[in-house]
This record gives sequence, structure tokens and C-alpha cells, in this order.
Amino acid sequence: MTRLVLLGPPGAGKGTQAKLLSDRLGVPAISTGDIFRANVAEGTDLGRTVQEYLNAGKYVPDAVTNQMVRERLAQPDAAEGFILDGYPRTTDQVRELDDMLADVGAKLEHVLEIAADTDELVRRLAKRAVEQGRSDDTEEVIRTRQQVYAEQTAPLVEVYSDRGLLRSVDGLGDIPEVTSRLVSALGLQTA
Repeated sequence: MTRLVLLGPPGAGKGTQAKLLSDRLGVPAISTGDIFRANVAEGTDLGRTVQEYLNAGKYVPDAVTNQMVRERLAQPDAAEGFILDGYPRTTDQVRELDDMLADVGAKLEHVLEIAADTDELVRRLAKRAVEQGRSDDTEEVIRTRQQVYAEQTAPLVEVYSDRGLLRSVDGLGDIPEVTSRLVSALGLQTA
């Protein structure tokens, strides 16, 4: 069983690595960003609310995100484990996740931080915006998201480090290199 959180600033490669680790570990990768974008694309009420926050480079309110994650973790494919990408983002969300897991008699096992230079992340996200046509990835919004991460999410590094769960890996390099570092940080054999 693997219950894992991936931390890292926007553009660090969490989504890519979550999918690769999901395949390797046999547990679902759960991305709040993907769930948000699906709701935006479908034009749901949640999607319209989310779009306003994304366009401003801000986080979606905890109440909305917490409920969405709680519902997703209750699905059968997450019973044996999961990889969370994009959640938790605040210390309040850490407490909420602790409560969600306690409700089912489970606990978080690993937290991996993907660390990367801010200027490199801005370059990555600007390139992704062009390739994917993402309106939430203008340079101004990207820099705002980096600042919000530093203020709200970076403190989670300390919380999980204090719990002895955190392993930090260098997120710069090609995708297989970073994957190999993450697999090693989990104590698994690299392929």
C-alpha cells in the first residue's frame, strides 16, 4: 500500500511524475488540477468558480477542494493507496487530509518534494501555456502562483519533515532522471 503526497511549486513536474509513479506503484494519481480543469471544460458550477481563481493565479478555497478530495479518496480504486498531486496545499488542508485518512483507519506514508528553480519553472510553464493553450499560464499568473506557493504551501515541507515523512528530490533534469530520483527516495529499486 502506498499513500503518497507530491509537493513542489507549479511547473515542477508533479503531474508528469505522479502518472509515472502511479503506473509503477499500481495506485491512482489524483490531481486536483486535473479535476478542476475537467470541471472548467464541462462548464459545471464548480468549473466556473474554479476558473475565476485560476485566472487570477489563486488557490481554490479549501472548502471546495477538501470536499472534492474527500469524495475522490472514497472511490474504490483509492482504497489500497494513492498519489496526491496538488493537495494538500495549506496547513489547514494537511489537517483535513489527516482527518480523512483517520476516518478510514489509514495514514500518509510518504511525502516527496520536487524542488526546482523559480526561473526554470516560469520558463517551463510559459512553454506549456503555448503548447497546451492554457489561459492560466501567463507569465504574470505564473509568478503569482509561485509566490502563493512560497507563502502557503512551502510551510508543508516543514510540517512533513517534522513528521519524518518528507524526502526532497531535485526536479531539474530530464523526466527519467527525476523519476529515478523519486523512486530512490521511496526506497524502491530503479528500473
